[in-house]
This record gives sequence, C-alpha cells and structure tokens, in this order.
Amino acid sequence: MEWLVSPFELAFMQRAFLGGILVGALCAVVGTFVVLRGMAFIGDALAHAAFPGVVLAYMLNANIHLGATIFALATALGIGFVSRRARTSDDTTIGILFAGAFALGILLMSTIQGYTADLFSFLFGNILGISTADLAVVGALAALVVLAVALCYKELLIVSFDPVVAEAMGYPVQALNYLLLSLIALTIVVSIQAVGVVLVVALLVTPAATAALLTERFLRVMGVGVLLSMLATALGLYLSFYLNVASGAAIVLVSTVLFFTALGARRLRSGAAR
Repeated sequence: MEWLVSPFELAFMQRAFLGGILVGALCAVVGTFVVLRGMAFIGDALAHAAFPGVVLAYMLNANIHLGATIFALATALGIGFVSRRARTSDDTTIGILFAGAFALGILLMSTIQGYTADLFSFLFGNILGISTADLAVVGALAALVVLAVALCYKELLIVSFDPVVAEAMGYPVQALNYLLLSLIALTIVVSIQAVGVVLVVALLVTPAATAALLTERFLRVMGVGVLLSMLATALGLYLSFYLNVASGAAIVLVSTVLFFTALGARRLRSGAAR
C-alpha cells in the first residue's frame, strides 16, 4: 500500500491533487451543460482566447488568472454579441474570434525576448506547479461558478433543453446564454494551469459525455461526471508520478479511456438486451 501513499508525502503532489480535484469537479458541473447544448467548440475557442490574456499578464508581470479571465470573458460575451449583430452563425463567429485571439497570443509571445517556458506550460498544462496562492484563486473562482450554477440551475436547465419554451415562459434567454458563456469562460480559466489551453476542452467535455452514457437524468449525469473527473485526476496523477509523463495529458487520457470503457459497456448491455 506504500505506493498509494508515497506520492502524497510530497507537498507539490498534495497541491496538485487538491487543485486537480477542484478543477475536475468544476469542469464536470459546467461541462454537463456544454455537452447538453453541443457547445464543445465554444469551450475550445474560449480556451484559446484566454491565451493572449495569459501572455499579456506575463509581459506586465500581472496576475495570470486575471489576464486570462478578462480575455476569456470578453470573447465569451463577444461571441453572443457578434452573432446577433453581424447575423452570422455561431460557428462562424466562434471560428473568427477563436483564431484571432489565439493569433494575438502567439504574436505577443513572439515579442518576448529570451525565456518563455512558463508560457508554454500554459499551453500544455503544469498541474504539478500549482502553488498555494494558485489554489486560493482556483478555489475562489470555482466557488463563484458553482454558486452561480446553483442559484440559476432551473433557469439554465430549461434554456438548455428548450430555449423557445423558456422564452415563452418569460425567462431572459439571452441573458442566461451570456451567463452560461461566462461560466464556461471562468471554468476554462480555472482549468488552464492543470491541463493547458490545448487539452482543457477534453476535461470540460469528456467526463460529462461519459456520464451521459451511464445515466440519463441530468442531475445524475452531473454527479457521475464529477466522480469520473475526480477518478481521472487521481489516476492521471499516479501515472504521471510513476511513469514520469506529463500530468495534464495523463489525466485527459485516463478520462478518454473511461469514456470508451463506458461506451463499450453500454454496447454490451444493448446487445444483451436485444
């Protein structure tokens, strides 16, 4: 049993585990809405759109999370605004803003002379580098997002299932759409240090999609997604520690394996039932 305990004798592994659990649980909660509404592409776009905020904060020696939050929120709100005013499809608007924002981040990074390894860690994640201060920021943002979901759960659920009916019932559909986009943006900001810009959409989508294969009720999907995300985080960190591989990638790959395991089990059950 020593192999189970020994990684967590190290302070950085304790912080990584706590941070990973917070990030994974949060991604599963918000990711359930993302999967229900088919918004995975938006999640990917907001992750990449946060990168110029990270670079700019790095250049100004400011808080990385603050820079990422500003750019991610601005892009989230911009997607809704431009789609309505320019009368373009959501996919077109997302593609334009996603590419433009990420290109801005690369352009800004190219102006930095010398050492930029810290910035590359935000592209691919560095959960083992989470500090106590980072944990405090992650915890505060996660609490804010979960509180917003809890307070607006019924409204977000109705709008996600049928926005036309929600509008007929008098719900502020557009405002709720902006709220959901903002919650997705904040969740991505929280997750970037754990798995990076490139992989964050997998953490946002895969646990919720896996849970949807195992159960159908929305609240259960959310709960099972949280458990699966925590399991993927724990197993990924163990793999990272003992195999000396990238932690963020290990977490995402474990989550992907869980998805295909659930898919296989569902197909076997369907075959047996037939």
